[in-house]
This record gives sequence, C-alpha cells and structure tokens, in this order.
Amino acid sequence: MRTPLVLALIVLSAAASHAQTREGERARPGARTEQPAEAARKPPSLDELFERLAKAGAPQEARAISGQIERRWLRSGSDTADLLMTRAIEAMKVADHPLAIELLDRITVLRPNWAEAWNKRGMVFLMMGDATRARVDFFEAVKREPRHYGALFGLASVSMRNDDKKAAYAAYKRVEAIHPQFPSVKEMIERLRPEVEGREI
Repeated sequence: MRTPLVLALIVLSAAASHAQTREGERARPGARTEQPAEAARKPPSLDELFERLAKAGAPQEARAISGQIERRWLRSGSDTADLLMTRAIEAMKVADHPLAIELLDRITVLRPNWAEAWNKRGMVFLMMGDATRARVDFFEAVKREPRHYGALFGLASVSMRNDDKKAAYAAYKRVEAIHPQFPSVKEMIERLRPEVEGREI
C-alpha cells in the first residue's frame, strides 16, 4: 500500500524532473515559445482539485489529482523551509528519525502555518511509536488544512493504536468524503462499521 509519504515522494521527484526538462527546453535556441493560449491557461485551484478528487471514479484518476494536491502541499512559500523539508523527507526515507524531527522542528518554527510540516512530523512520531505526539501534530495539520486526508488518516491510525475505534471510524469517514479512492480507507470503514454502528438484524 502506498502511504501518503511514499506518494508525496514520488510526486516530488516527478515534479522536479519535469521542471528541469521545461527549463532545458526554454534555454535551447529555437525552442518553441509558449503560445498565448497556453500562457493564459491557469492551473486549477486547490478547491477545484478537491472537487475533482471527490468525484474521481478510478484509483488511477484519483492518484493523478492527489499528486497535484500533495505537490501544492509541499510548497511553503519559503525557499529555506522547502529545502529543510526536502532534507527531512530524505531523512525519513532512510529512517533517520532524530534528524527528521530536528529539521521539522525548525520548519514548524519558521513556517508555523504550514500544514504539511506538522503532518510530516506527525508521521515521524508515528513511525517512532510516539502516538501521543503524533496525534498532536496531526491535529495541528488538520487545523490548518481541514481537507488534509493524510493527516486525517494519521489520526485514524493513532486512534486504532489506542483502541478508540469510534474516533478511528469517524476519521476514516472524513478521509473517504474527501478522497474516496484513498488506499485501504473503504476496507477500514467496512471493518469498523459493525462495531461502531452495530450489526444489521
């Protein structure tokens, strides 16, 4: 199963490669200049992307849309914070949790309103088995971006660890409402439904 972290890393790598290619094309003499229609075309807003995500009928379509959303989430508006995030993600990939936490601590001070910084630190705490601090950070991420399905899934995971199935079920339902094709969310909802809502007679 692709976790939000893995998917974000794939999207980040692909986006960087695409950006480098575009820069190379513009730098070559005689390269095709951008047409007025292309220049006028604006990228979809986050609201539009979330609308598309909720209506996506297939996992492949949903992955493409969620990739765009997660790429936006990885932009803080600060070159310094973005560089620190890149280093934090690299540390997470090799399970250097202390370094990842140190970097993410610095990011949350530098850009306290960046939801993705809180989400990533929550993920690291969860990897370390610290459900209490993970829960706090996931809440902080959702406070800043209520549609952050990754942080909501993280809250559900923490609730499952704490055997709070009602809270986990509620969080999974929120994920499903935002991102119906999110991996494993439907299975978790169906698994918990009888215990939370009761079995049909």
